[in-house]
Formats: sequence, C-alpha cells, structure tokens
Amino acid sequence: MKIITPEKHIYAFSEKMEPVVEVDPEEIIMFETMDALGNQIESEDTLITSLDFSRVNPATGPVFVKGAGPGDTLKVKILDVELPEKGVIITGKDMGVLGDELESYKVKILKIKNKEVFFNNVRIPISPMIGVIGVAPEKGSFSTGTAHKHGGNMDTKEIGEGAIIYLPVFQEGALLAIGDVHAVMGDGEVCVSACEIRSKVLVRVEVTKSRRLEWPIVETRDGYYIVVSLPNVEEALKVATREAVLLLKEKLNLSFEEAYMLASLSVDIRISQLVDPNKTAKVFIPRSILNTIV
Repeated sequence: MKIITPEKHIYAFSEKMEPVVEVDPEEIIMFETMDALGNQIESEDTLITSLDFSRVNPATGPVFVKGAGPGDTLKVKILDVELPEKGVIITGKDMGVLGDELESYKVKILKIKNKEVFFNNVRIPISPMIGVIGVAPEKGSFSTGTAHKHGGNMDTKEIGEGAIIYLPVFQEGALLAIGDVHAVMGDGEVCVSACEIRSKVLVRVEVTKSRRLEWPIVETRDGYYIVVSLPNVEEALKVATREAVLLLKEKLNLSFEEAYMLASLSVDIRISQLVDPNKTAKVFIPRSILNTIV
C-alpha cells in the first residue's frame, strides 16, 4: 500500500502536474488529506477574514497510475474514509446560495461521535464523502475548487465508502488527487461548506481500456450517477440529462426518442452543489435499468 501524506498536495488540476508517487493498477493507496480550509480553523473564535484563501481546497497527490493513458477510464473504488473527532463548517457574507442575505461570518466546530455529527442539539448521521477527486485535464488548469470533465470539486455526496468513481483519463498516468472530505453534506452544500474534516481515504485504482467516458460517473449499490459540472446549473442539468439518454440509447439499443421516454420514466435529475465556480448536476440511473456502465 502506498501512503500519500498531506504535505504533498495541489491547488490546481493541470495538464502539466508532476506526480508525487507511481502506483500499479489494482494497488491500494491511502490519501491523507487536510480539510478544505487547509487546517486553518481550530476554534470558533477564528475570524474567517483572517484565513488565507490561497490555501483552500488542497488535494493530496497527484498519483501516477501505471498503464493509464489518454482515452482510458480510471476506476477508483472508495474502500474507507476515516473520521476525526471534530469537523468545521463556515458561512458568511456573500458565501453560498443566500450569502447576499448575510452581513457577518460564522464558524462552528462540530463534534463527531458514535457515527453522528452534533450541530447544537441536532444529531446528524454521518455519511463520509469526498468533495474533491479528479485527474489531470485535457488542456489548461482548473483550481481544486472547480469541477469539470476531469472531476475536481464535484461535491457529490454519493462519492463515499463503497462507491466506485469512473474518471476519464486525459494524460499519461491519469494523475489522481483527492481532498475536501466531509463527514456529512446535504445536496447543494448551500451555505458554501459542509462538515469539513481531515481524513485518511483508502482507495483501489484500476484502468479500463474499453472506453473513455465523457463525464465522471459514480457507481453505488443502487445504480449510477452521471456527474456534470458547468458554469450554469441549467446547462449542467441539460447536459447531464442528454448524457443519460445517450447512455440508455447505447446500452439498451434504443432510438433516441425511446431512450428519452425511458429517462422520463426511470431517471432522476438531482443537484450536487450550487456554490462552486462550476455548478454540479447529477443524473441517477437505477441498476434495475442498467446493470453495467463501462
């Protein structure tokens, strides 16, 4: 098993990233991550205005996966997400969906115990998930706070223990990096953050040569999520819907019209997050409709 420590991190997914380690397909990797705020908050007295926002959203890595090349798909199985004893959530003026209605900033330290997150007197069952997971893009550079075809800051709560994420490979070695882990997050992540935690994420990587996907796909026990991130949420929803229809058309040998109808009967359109530079939509296809994606 390879262990990647948190001082080996990036703040942008770039076509010219330098790997910190090489691994073989089928190898298990542990990514030790900082929280999304760069471990800068230790108490509720911390002023958000004192934070160095150039240190936000560090992603541990990147890792060069031998045998992965342009046109392939990187398959990442999430084996375990370790939880600490506390997390942090922040919000404030101009942050999140309703940030224009706030005049001040707020920091809360959240206790994590017995598989629950404590928010005042409310206990929320944990659901550990990875906010940032991605590979080197085809061209240019994307901050780790931005999601697109390479993955990145998708903030999709289904990317948790037991899930498999399929990422299109654009560069040799794929160059996988992981960060921004949450103990729990609601769809939308509306206030701009979730229960942000430091973590140790255990994954197994594989390389699929049969095809390269257009957008990331998350596989869960119940089915598949096609994840699309674009500047406009309406466009992200439309593109994600089209991707689902095309996938149904291909896998079930349907006409476009028939696949479109089937999507209307059985496919769910959802939103992962509304607060990052690119907004993330996801389309869920039940396993009862499709039993394989790649």
